[in-house]
Amino acid sequence: MVVSAEQPVRRPRLQDVATEAGVSTASASLVLRGAPGPSAATRERVLEAAARLGYRPDRAASSLARRRSRLIGIVMDVGNTFHAQLVEDVHEAADEHGYDLVLSTVTRTRDENRAVETLLDSRCEALVLLGSEAPAARLSALDRQLPVVAVGRPVPSAGVDVVRAADDEGVALAVDHLVGLGHRRIAHIEGARSTTAHYRRTGYEKAMHRHGLSAEIVVEPGDFTEDGGYRAAGALLRRDARPTAIFAPNDLVATGALSAADELGMTVPADLSIVGYDNTHLAAIRHISLTSVDQPRRDMGRVAAELLTARIGDPSRHPRQNLVVPHLVVRSTTGPAPAP
Repeated sequence: MVVSAEQPVRRPRLQDVATEAGVSTASASLVLRGAPGPSAATRERVLEAAARLGYRPDRAASSLARRRSRLIGIVMDVGNTFHAQLVEDVHEAADEHGYDLVLSTVTRTRDENRAVETLLDSRCEALVLLGSEAPAARLSALDRQLPVVAVGRPVPSAGVDVVRAADDEGVALAVDHLVGLGHRRIAHIEGARSTTAHYRRTGYEKAMHRHGLSAEIVVEPGDFTEDGGYRAAGALLRRDARPTAIFAPNDLVATGALSAADELGMTVPADLSIVGYDNTHLAAIRHISLTSVDQPRRDMGRVAAELLTARIGDPSRHPRQNLVVPHLVVRSTTGPAPAP
């Protein structure tokens, strides 16, 4: 028995559309690019032919011909909820400027350098690095190849565009809110060793000092995961002088703290108040209803896209540092400090 292999279906080409419509390839190209010139009747024939054949432009080939890819690469931590939501906002803003995004992820087995190399190989015209941990010198070297914007962390003297929320102000809002509710024993769960974790811990300690609560500062090591928050909060809540409030470095950690409190038979916020950071979709889920510091993602995404497109258009433009102002969203996980 002879089995014949099926021939792969050839992708329709511009010449096929032109032949089907009975026009030249030049006319077909003008119609499909939306360029002026062809008559209304010609446009109609070409578009109908393209639809019948299932024609799609070869983006890679046309980009190569123009020496432009119209692609912005974005590096994100696949496990970071805030990054996932921020990508959507960057995409929306980039689309308004005529650019598309290529995603490259940081995972347990794939570091930032490898994620960046993938985007460079994809001929991206600029890069957005979410929560980058690369040294400033590495970012400067990268920016000499193409425009780079670092989102979510300060990068002193790196020569790259930066968009970030004012973490000191955001953390101060959380601590001020808890102090205003009568809390003194306010503990902080530190995120995994990173620039973001460092700035949020520093902001917490500064705010506690400002309120005269230096003696009450307690920092429990953790990471940026829900499980890390559960473990760290469990350790805090088993102390003899347990805290009446916990400030978490992100919303995932805060949800882990909620689970630890529930397991220990504590009621939130009557026995314990919890504040998260980032105000992701998790915080707004009705049965969680987490008080959280909101980083204005849409503003950050819009500014990042505008900075990159401006640098693409004018490579000589000097990079800028851009701060956006966070605010506190108060929900059901914070309340007055319990009576001693």
